[in-house]
Amino acid sequence: MISYLKGINTEIVKTINNRHILILEVNDIGYEIQVPSRLVQQLSTENSATVQIFTYLQIQEDKQILYGFATAAERDLFRQLVGVSGIGMQLGIAAIDTLGISDLVGAIVSGNISTLTKIPGVGNKTAERIALELKTKLSQWRKLAGVAIDQPASSSLPKPEILEDLEMTLLALGYSNEEIESAINAISQNDLLLKNPNVEEWIRSAIAWLGE
Repeated sequence: MISYLKGINTEIVKTINNRHILILEVNDIGYEIQVPSRLVQQLSTENSATVQIFTYLQIQEDKQILYGFATAAERDLFRQLVGVSGIGMQLGIAAIDTLGISDLVGAIVSGNISTLTKIPGVGNKTAERIALELKTKLSQWRKLAGVAIDQPASSSLPKPEILEDLEMTLLALGYSNEEIESAINAISQNDLLLKNPNVEEWIRSAIAWLGE
């Protein structure tokens, strides 16, 4: 596998199907690398500059395609996305382009389906599948990768006494801290639940979310 390429940004070509191809010259060899439009905006001011592109190589029967990203974390998130059933390379690129790495990881970890459906080609079922398959993996990975995500404001969390009972109950049931954090962030988006002082309702909602 090619982890990254460092070379001269020779040209960026836009194809007829709106894909962006970076021509990166490395040791007198020009590599064609499909990149997100977010990276294109950054590279457009760096023509003929030496740049480092983190890559993912897709091998098919009749061709090989290089995909390029600005950071290793972005590339690794792309790997996670395309590992989900039904998520192809172009949808993975679209997800990163549409939301960016921080918002995308935050939406997956918190199970924010409405945010995930903003990605072109992603409906409710696909969004639910992405969240279901990746929420636990990305809860752990984003800390190792140093990816910051927006957390709900304190006003969007249960009251401290509810939060304490909720966390203690979920820990006693065997859930990890990462799973508990993800569940609380997700269910705290429910305005009706936020107004509910019954901790048992919070516990039921968290367990239901964790069991999806």
